Amino acid sequence: MKNILLIRTDKPESELYLNDQSVIWRAHRELSDTILLKIKELLDAQGLSYTSIEGIGVFEGPGSFTGLRIGITVANTLAYGLNVPIVGEQGDAWQTLAVAKLEAGQDQKIVKPFYGREARITQPRK
Repeated sequence: MKNILLIRTDKPESELYLNDQSVIWRAHRELSDTILLKIKELLDAQGLSYTSIEGIGVFEGPGSFTGLRIGITVANTLAYGLNVPIVGEQGDAWQTLAVAKLEAGQDQKIVKPFYGREARITQPRK
């Protein structure tokens, strides 16, 4: 399988990978404003379009709550809209594992974030 888009957004420096090229940028609080632009830049640099994407791998955590939610939402939305498989992975070898899963024909359909701890939900004030 060629043209696998890999997305990692769990820290201030967000990462995108496609084939042998990558884009790493300090997204921080502008992640939701910049991620689709950066994906388009990466595709354009290789003469590809969104419809060229054949699979998506995404880092599912643990990490930044908001960063994970944005990156995983974008990944899930693209996978659904393009009708391509998606897998999530964790750990240092997440890219290798995600590519291997996609090449083996796996598809999670929807990736959910892993935050690494229980939610801290407080009781409403009266």
